Amino acid sequence: MKVFKFGGTSLGEPEIFRKLPELFGGQGRVVVVLSAISGTTDKLISINDQLRKGNVAEAKDLIMEMERFYSSFIYRMFDWTPVYNEARLFIETRFLKLIGLIDKPFARDVENEILAQGELLSSGLLRCLLKSKNEKFMYLYAPDYLEINDEGQPDVKKLGMKLKEVLNQNPDNDVFITQGFICRNSRGKIDTLGRGGSDFTASLIGAALVVEEIQIWTDVDGVHNNDPRLVEETRSVPELSYEEADELAYFGAKVLHPSCVFPAKRMNIPIRIKNTLNPGAPGTLVHEARKGSTIKAVAVKDGITAIRIRSARMLNAYGFLKKVFEIFEHYKTPIDMISTSEVSVSLTIDNNTSLKEIVSELRELGAVETDEDQTIVCVVGDFMAEKPGVVRMVLNALKEIPVRMISYGGSMNNVSLLLHERDKIRAINALHHQLFLNREIHVN
Repeated sequence: MKVFKFGGTSLGEPEIFRKLPELFGGQGRVVVVLSAISGTTDKLISINDQLRKGNVAEAKDLIMEMERFYSSFIYRMFDWTPVYNEARLFIETRFLKLIGLIDKPFARDVENEILAQGELLSSGLLRCLLKSKNEKFMYLYAPDYLEINDEGQPDVKKLGMKLKEVLNQNPDNDVFITQGFICRNSRGKIDTLGRGGSDFTASLIGAALVVEEIQIWTDVDGVHNNDPRLVEETRSVPELSYEEADELAYFGAKVLHPSCVFPAKRMNIPIRIKNTLNPGAPGTLVHEARKGSTIKAVAVKDGITAIRIRSARMLNAYGFLKKVFEIFEHYKTPIDMISTSEVSVSLTIDNNTSLKEIVSELRELGAVETDEDQTIVCVVGDFMAEKPGVVRMVLNALKEIPVRMISYGGSMNNVSLLLHERDKIRAINALHHQLFLNREIHVN
């Protein structure tokens, strides 16, 4: 059994959407997890933003704009086949649901229901498509089997029990369609796994059913060794270990969601990243083995704030860092990088929601400085097997670029560097030339 997850860009054009059954057909039993069609979630977020401001009329205008898009989409997708009328009725019903939601008093539960409509639209359209092809399949509503607790963590045991029960009761079905991203919370209301959560859904399902493979279908030929939008001559990486993929996902690689790797790793299930637009390309395989070049890729994480605390109270003292960490824990703000000396500690965060309150409490421990608009550049690979000199190669590539912090040794899979956002493009190009093209460039 396999899990196929299709991202929004894999669904964004009717001509591409129509070909999805060719990708998962004939693969034995499969669970097909769908994201919302590209651009839909952004539009739904805009609708919620208008409702939050009390602009109901503007929200209705956005809904009508979306409905026109989907009406055109299904016209091009089904081209007056017998199932077209069914698809049109389905679209009308979903948008009537949306109109009904915006007439309710705006609250978090309403917001989540609105956000859920994107995945319900795409999975409903795939259901219509398979009907038009007389394919045998079963449609699963994700909140019926995927629940999260008050901390937003999925109930993996219940997920596995419910899905296995459905599969066992339907032995003649090979295709099971469901939605990514959406779930049910502990209050029994519709909720979400967060932006990009469809990858997480696919990985959770794969782990629960202990499938042969999880396939993530997107619009690129796997994970690239650098950002192809900003760097020339990038290439896809044939293989990554779970640890390397985890680091890349966390530090900015867009192909995988950061939460996706752990469930698959726990059950030792391979993740294969493929391109819907180029299905013949081998893509990237994420698994336990570590093969090939030890330096795999460069990733960047923007929107970083650096915080430095200086205090003589750190000198020969214990418990100081505990007090610092407790402040960040209180405000539920994760720390990315950390570096310490005898009398100072520097660290980075990517969430400034509680920055003012955090800085205020840190000032009770010492002098505090903050720098926003920073970027973490992360070089990922299997450095345990690397010959001596990997850090020298990285620093040599960046010898003309100011680096504020370096983190190495906390993980054997990355070297992380903090620098200003304005230096990001120069830095990743310099690293690319030094590490992957084996030639030096000047970055002035």
